[in-house]
Amino acid sequence: MNLYYRYLVFIFCLSFGFVNAQPKKNFEYLDVFQLEYTADPQISPDGNYVVYRRTGFDIMKDKSKGNLWILSTDDRKIHHKLTTNEGNEGVASWSPNGDRIAFVSSTDEGSEIYVYWTATGAVAKLTQLENSPSSISWSPDGSQLAFTMKVNADAPVIAKMPPKPKDAKWADAPRITNRLKHEADGAGYIKPGFTHIFVIPSDGGTPRQLTSGDFNHGGGLSWATSGQHIYFSANRNENWEYEFRNSEVYSVHTNTGIITTLTERSGPDGSPILSPNGKYIAYSGFEDKVQAYQIQQLQIMDANGGNKLVLSKNLDRDVDNAVWANDSKGLYFMYNDLGLTKLGYMDLSGKVTDIVDNVGGTTLGRPYASGSFSVSNNGKIAYTISRSDRPADIAIIEKGSKNPKILTALNDDLINYRNMGAVEEIWYDSSVDARKIQGWVVYPPNYQKGKNYPLLVENHGGPILNYGPHFSAEIQLYTAAGYVVFYPNPRGSTSYGEEFGNLLFNNYPGEDYNDVMDGVDALIAKGIANESQLYVTGGSAGGIMTAWIIGKNNRFKAAVVAKPVMNWISKTLTADNYYGYADSRYPGQPWENFENYWKFSPISLVGNVQTPTMVMVGMDDLRTPPSEAKQLYHALKLRKIETVLVEIPDASHGIANRPSNLITKVAHTLAWFEKFK
Repeated sequence: MNLYYRYLVFIFCLSFGFVNAQPKKNFEYLDVFQLEYTADPQISPDGNYVVYRRTGFDIMKDKSKGNLWILSTDDRKIHHKLTTNEGNEGVASWSPNGDRIAFVSSTDEGSEIYVYWTATGAVAKLTQLENSPSSISWSPDGSQLAFTMKVNADAPVIAKMPPKPKDAKWADAPRITNRLKHEADGAGYIKPGFTHIFVIPSDGGTPRQLTSGDFNHGGGLSWATSGQHIYFSANRNENWEYEFRNSEVYSVHTNTGIITTLTERSGPDGSPILSPNGKYIAYSGFEDKVQAYQIQQLQIMDANGGNKLVLSKNLDRDVDNAVWANDSKGLYFMYNDLGLTKLGYMDLSGKVTDIVDNVGGTTLGRPYASGSFSVSNNGKIAYTISRSDRPADIAIIEKGSKNPKILTALNDDLINYRNMGAVEEIWYDSSVDARKIQGWVVYPPNYQKGKNYPLLVENHGGPILNYGPHFSAEIQLYTAAGYVVFYPNPRGSTSYGEEFGNLLFNNYPGEDYNDVMDGVDALIAKGIANESQLYVTGGSAGGIMTAWIIGKNNRFKAAVVAKPVMNWISKTLTADNYYGYADSRYPGQPWENFENYWKFSPISLVGNVQTPTMVMVGMDDLRTPPSEAKQLYHALKLRKIETVLVEIPDASHGIANRPSNLITKVAHTLAWFEKFK
């Protein structure tokens, strides 16, 4: 056949899809910078538009940037950036009649509230605030906006310093605190001050502070139908600082500032939202039994705080992000069930109707549960749809419908030209008590059944969290390197009920170790994994589990322990959340129950470790401080076990928050494993 006819045949095959114009490649490191994802979809009251946050990554600045975009839900194909602002945008909120959108935009000079007029596209800045606003909420008549903001306070002064000479360059003043919670991972030192509620005219003006006192008033804000009250959650008790798990629902009068307490019990009552007919307040919480895990229940009460009722008493799952239906006959909500994030509807008798089971896709690093949704006045729902091969897109669906309509395709230009690892659900029996344990296997691209592949076990953090069949850049990079990846949800994971999650109470790590190893054995029995090619990693609680595993057995050829807790005694007295472990995790404080805290510390098993181990930590980690990772590294060095310490600069506990650090984490993990193949 001459070249001309060969050319015609090629064009014919190309036209009908018999030939790929661009051969597919496996997912690559620099692809991480090309990813985008959607979040926080806010549907208009009439259901015709969705405003959402579209987040991508800047390869030169190595950080994420989110802007607001608007798209139509019908066939008009309207889809464009909301404003010309170049700063980060978010917290979008439609006015009650849909004529305006309030949002927050951030620049190097700070974060402010803006309003966008839908008819003209005009944008105006409403505020000039001392700190960043959040929890924006429109008054029912659209005349006011409520928001929360931190009001600065003076730090305690211990000593009076002498005046320094003119132009002298003395050391910075010391940081002084007298607060229980004085620092936060990712943020560092918490400047003194308290969060309060403000209102401002929606056409601009001076913000007016409604709440006062040395208390933090946070969470979502919900207006009364009259506009005379705002419902919120806080802890205004005298001992609030030490009652850190407790919060109540309150109302504040928008004219007088008088605050009324609507709930009074030990436990986290929050997220109040008034029904459209003004009769009921829905809120979430539970009566605190002081244990490792308790489910968030959906509850309702009369608008004056009377007739409290647990609406979700027959649903043994956490209820999140409840939103009233426009007819006030029920609520839409999210919940995690068996590793899936579902969107459901609950009527006022507590009956649940599932709508979709594929919410999520807004966590790019690892496959955690995530996602959000909103509902229009006519019942149309916008949500972030999760698929295992790509980050979240925006979809819409209506109650009673079975097929969502996907409105965006942010990553088609990349993912459609990549071979992605396929995700498969697996169930197996625990050797401890025959419980059914769920996990997922992700296969390398072009996987061939019967061929030997190394198995990489990825343990999730929390430990009271869950993985699911969601997109994960880290997992896809592992499979692209030729590994079968297994990530289980052992006991203690959420989405399986309160009893299952609470099995770690005074027992962590415990039989969750057996659950992970039983999954490995199940994959070996199925011929998916090979006993001689096992590798293990995990971060945070996953790092704890990885360190515990290599202290319990020598079956893995290599391990990467990322940002672990090695010593519960030191962790619970140095971390940013040091105050939150006694009694709910282990009985008593470390000095009261030394032996118990030590018994569950992975460092207690370090004398057994023979596995070559990389230890990794962010140098600015306040949640599992670098001193925890160094305890493992130093112990292994003293024992002459092959090890290396990887310290990542400018990284907090969320190592993968910067794209280059996500790549650093995966590249070093794979390099370590390759060394021991």
